[in-house]
Amino acid sequence: MKRVFKFLFIKLPLAIILLSVLLVLALKWVPVWVTPIMVSRSIEYRSDPDFYTLKQWRPLEDISPELMKAVITSEDNLFCEHDGFDRKAIKQAMQEKKDGKRVRGASTISQQTAKNVFTLHKRTMWRKAVEGWFTVLIELIWGKERIMEVYLNVAEMGKGVYGAQAAAQKYFGKDAAALTRREAAILAACLPNPLGRNPANPSKYVSSRASTISRMIPNIKYPNWIERD
Repeated sequence: MKRVFKFLFIKLPLAIILLSVLLVLALKWVPVWVTPIMVSRSIEYRSDPDFYTLKQWRPLEDISPELMKAVITSEDNLFCEHDGFDRKAIKQAMQEKKDGKRVRGASTISQQTAKNVFTLHKRTMWRKAVEGWFTVLIELIWGKERIMEVYLNVAEMGKGVYGAQAAAQKYFGKDAAALTRREAAILAACLPNPLGRNPANPSKYVSSRASTISRMIPNIKYPNWIERD
């Protein structure tokens, strides 16, 4: 009994922690070629003959800075300032839930990256716990620049479309490096609902949201690795 207890509550947790740290450490340099959501979508649409996966990894320097600015503006204004968690937004979301109001998303880009790379998109406390753990790890080990690079390469941007390069080619017929501010803003406006919004044919709401994002971009301060020539 003592051995079982020691294995379950000491050795197993330590092994899981070590493996997760080693995985995050490896992915600091190795491209993320596949994620749980990619596998899940492939299974979900396995009977759809028109379904196929589009994904091409691109280093950050081959992605338009306009897209980095657009996703920060749209998804996470404090991306370069917080430690992975926007506590003010989380507190506000909890209050909205308590008041019975519609809860707005409080996930940061770091949390979304952790979710995309390491978890399935199921709304469970277990998934949130795993997401939180990996958010801490990628903030400590990867840093903001690598987090942005991974995020823009794995984010779901349509049915079977993952990452900036695949989205830029599919919707605008160009490479991710050539995206304009307007195109980047449209992609950012579609991120909250990638299966229900089409960047190639934006709805009135998406177009309006993209215009708002474009207007807000000059008002936010970005790090030097984004503000490049």
